[in-house]
Amino acid sequence: VQLQASGGGLVQAGGSLRLSCAASGRTLSNYAMGWFRQAPGKEREFVGRISSSGSNTYYEDSVKGRFTISRDNAKNAVYLQMNSLKPEDTAVYYCAAAIIWTRRAAEYNYWGQGTLVTVSS
Repeated sequence: VQLQASGGGLVQAGGSLRLSCAASGRTLSNYAMGWFRQAPGKEREFVGRISSSGSNTYYEDSVKGRFTISRDNAKNAVYLQMNSLKPEDTAVYYCAAAIIWTRRAAEYNYWGQGTLVTVSS
């Protein structure tokens, strides 16, 4: 599976962005999908995930209530809607696919290349 994340950019604090993750090579419907982010000088951290059917989602406390993950298996795509953005949300955001339901980066099988989100104060 090849994953391509897009939609990053510069936004003011309080604004919104929608990231997309498009897949090719294989259907995403068999995979749980996760979003991770890595801020400058920090380790990659888990943001949230969605089950293969889209019926279950999970978010880290830092983004809960502000971020929403969705997917469209017919389009082979996953989305991360980010609202009420804060400067501390600035990071490169990655999408990833996993066979199992996990929040551990090492257990994700495929990764996108990342898209940069910058939130100005």
